[in-house]
Amino acid sequence: MSNTPVRYDPSIETIAPDEAETIAGLNESFQEILETTSKDYGHAVRAVHAKAHGIARGTLTIAANLPPQLAQGIFATPGTHEAVIRISTNAGDILDDSVSLPRGLALKILDVDGDRLPGSEGNATQDFIMVNGPAFSAPDAKAFGKNLKLLTKTTDRFEGVKKAMSATFRVVESALEAVGGESATLKTLGGAAPVHPLGETYYTQTPFRYGDYVAKLALFPVSPGLTRLTGDLVDVTARPDALREVVRDEMIEHGGTWELRVQLNTDLDAMPIEDASVVWDDKASPFVTVATLEVPPQLSWEHGATERTDDALVYSVWDGVTAHQPLGGVNRARKSPYELSSQFRGQFNGCPVHQPKSLSELV
Repeated sequence: MSNTPVRYDPSIETIAPDEAETIAGLNESFQEILETTSKDYGHAVRAVHAKAHGIARGTLTIAANLPPQLAQGIFATPGTHEAVIRISTNAGDILDDSVSLPRGLALKILDVDGDRLPGSEGNATQDFIMVNGPAFSAPDAKAFGKNLKLLTKTTDRFEGVKKAMSATFRVVESALEAVGGESATLKTLGGAAPVHPLGETYYTQTPFRYGDYVAKLALFPVSPGLTRLTGDLVDVTARPDALREVVRDEMIEHGGTWELRVQLNTDLDAMPIEDASVVWDDKASPFVTVATLEVPPQLSWEHGATERTDDALVYSVWDGVTAHQPLGGVNRARKSPYELSSQFRGQFNGCPVHQPKSLSELV
């Protein structure tokens, strides 16, 4: 590595004096979203990333002969693990795909060893939740909470207005990008380009412990069937589930291969832990491949069946091993609301969510 990576130490995190209050506010917002959508749908969905565009099973192969700085945590032992991915959009309500929002990809790795994070004892899974942008839309938990509180007021309401606003925001965002700029806020509100989910690179956005070090992770598409879709725009006109359709078509035909890459923190000032909105410079510390995800051709969405799988699955950055502890205020603030969301879904739907020990347990 060109620069010495920062060693993990608990002191790199700084807990805000009002963090407990901020987390309580996030819980309230999550609860409001969950109650609104479950009442309207007669079924409970996630408070964030509610709409899935595809669920696919595959195998993650951890590379052999990684250098010591990269052979950390679950990546210290070469081998294969079953894995399941969920592709989504970040809203807490089920929207027409013409409301164009950032894409999400959640990766669950099965049968992993190691001391467990609080609340995930008894599990043998490692989750990484990623979005198709290198940095989080808010710098800290307080700003995240304020943004979410505003969004709760429009949850599952005014879809026609949302469609119109999304179209307008896309025009403004495209103009910004044409002159070298962009707005994470506009993208979050519906100004994201309607890109094909399978061509995107997905980032954890927030930092994690990486064994003895600190890192962000990302999933890069590498197979030709995926890379040809990078930047490809999906026609979402009069197609409320267009993304689900295009993902299904591609997964049936090609499947896909991704590389899981790691970006080690080499400078706590330039790569802050507590400001999740800062993009870490990939020239100062490039992303390096530590594992490969192979997803064979399969049906990623079957109406009437995949919904049951989606109900049973739960993802959280706090489901994993201590060697990959989520770091920073945004990550700390995610723990309680995500637990609230999964418990609410399980109770409302009468289908307790659980972490699978193998893919064969998934319906």
